[in-house]
Amino acid sequence: MAKKIKLKNPLIEFAIHGIREKKGKEIHLLDLSDIPTAVCKYFLICNGDSTTQVQALADSIIEEVRKATGEKPWHTEGYDNKEWILIDYADLVVHVFLPEVRDFYGLEDLWADAKSELISEEA
Repeated sequence: MAKKIKLKNPLIEFAIHGIREKKGKEIHLLDLSDIPTAVCKYFLICNGDSTTQVQALADSIIEEVRKATGEKPWHTEGYDNKEWILIDYADLVVHVFLPEVRDFYGLEDLWADAKSELISEEA
């Protein structure tokens, strides 16, 4: 059973709120902070049922984080095909997937040595 990860980055809470606002599924937080080769401190991963929902989730995350903190993403990718949208806030990278794309890339398995927490889809 996964331990609850102590959040040190307020962006995570607001990103989770953005996911919940658009009914994102299978919200998973990976704490990569103890992995020396990691590209950031946290991955937040979720999926939507369609390319339309994937875009809506990404837009909601960006909007909720911006409203709460004034932060804008450093970089985004994937808006062209909307199968996997990546939102990079430096210490936090949010991945919004279609389910089959998420299964194919298996980020949770790739980073299996990270602390992991399944986040409730309800507040």
